[in-house]
This record gives sequence, structure tokens and C-alpha cells, in this order.
Amino acid sequence: MEINKKINILLSELDYLFPNPLCELNYSQDYELLIAVVLSSQTTDKKVNLVTKELFNKYSNLESLKTAELDDLEKIIKIIGAYRRKAIFIKGIANELYNKYDGIVPNNRKLLELLPGVGRKTTNVVLSILYQEACIAVDTHVSRVSKRLGIVNEKESVIAIENKLMNLIDKKKWSRTHQQLVLFGRYYCKARKPKCSTCNLKYICKNFKFLIKSNV
Repeated sequence: MEINKKINILLSELDYLFPNPLCELNYSQDYELLIAVVLSSQTTDKKVNLVTKELFNKYSNLESLKTAELDDLEKIIKIIGAYRRKAIFIKGIANELYNKYDGIVPNNRKLLELLPGVGRKTTNVVLSILYQEACIAVDTHVSRVSKRLGIVNEKESVIAIENKLMNLIDKKKWSRTHQQLVLFGRYYCKARKPKCSTCNLKYICKNFKFLIKSNV
């Protein structure tokens, strides 16, 4: 099937399933979103929301967060992966934002990517949500869905996937489509036991037959 036709089918189905896609990480301050996205790497939003509730209740501002004891941060976030490294990132981010940016998450890609633990995916998510910048963040869900549907090749890198999706999708829809793909991968096209039998996209999914056999 022609790739543009496949994209149109995908976007139509995503609009049907997720007409109002929203980030599922809980936050009330801009820096809380940034930290939550950093913590979400290699874990679930559900677990992140559990730990950030305690974290931000105990440390209610950047000043207290940047002086927190690492041992205490580790204890709070221990249920998520790489918690020791992420505890260091929390302190580092809080310190940088407090001392260099007047406590405000910068609306600047280069500055964001200089913060501890902040890479391109995190930057794209933050710019998209906080500053309504047109971005496509490629996480494990976006990558998996894109590969299963044959939009990108199996061996393509994260940046290659991002660039291809940006070339295929109208810029005005980038942020919306990113969030929809995340939700689709999280609740439908899951890594394990995807809901293929009820999926309206199975007819354009190059892995459909393989996935069905794997789940028998």
C-alpha cells in the first residue's frame, strides 16, 4: 500500500480512538513535567505518577528539591528503573533550573538538552506540551507502532523515525499525532499481547499475521 494512503488511514483511526489526546503524566508546575518525563524512561507513566505524587508533596519547590538528600530521593523513586541515576538527574535539573533559569523550564532546545538526563525525546515532549511547539517525540510506543505498520524499517534509528514521521505528517498535526501514537501503543498495539483481533489497523499492519501466531 502507498505510504501516504497508509498514513491517512492511521491518522483517521487515531482521531477516532483518541479525539482529545492528553499526556498522562501528572504535574502542576513546568519543572514537574520535565522531571516526570525524565523519570518515565524505561518505566510506565502509572509508576511515575505514583512516585512524583510523593516526591512533589515532600519537596514542593526547586529550592528544596535541589538540596534533597540523594538517599531520600532514591527511596521515593525506587520502584522505577535506574532510580539511582534518576535521583541524580532530579537534583541536577532542580539545581540548574534554580540557579541558571530563574526556576523556569527554558523554551529552548539546546538549553534543555544540556540539563542532566534530558535528551531529544524528553525535549520534544516538554516543548510540545509546555510551549505548544510542533514536535514528534519517538519513544518505545511510537517506534513500535511505526515499525509494525511498516511506516519505517525495523532497523531505523529514533532520529530516522522522527524525521520520517515529520516528512509524512502535516506539521500542524505533529504533537497531536505523537500523543495519539503513544496512547495507541500503550493501550492497543502493546509490546506484549497487542489487541490485534479488534484493531482496525490490522489490515495495514505488516506484522499482523506474525503477532497473531505469537499470541495463539
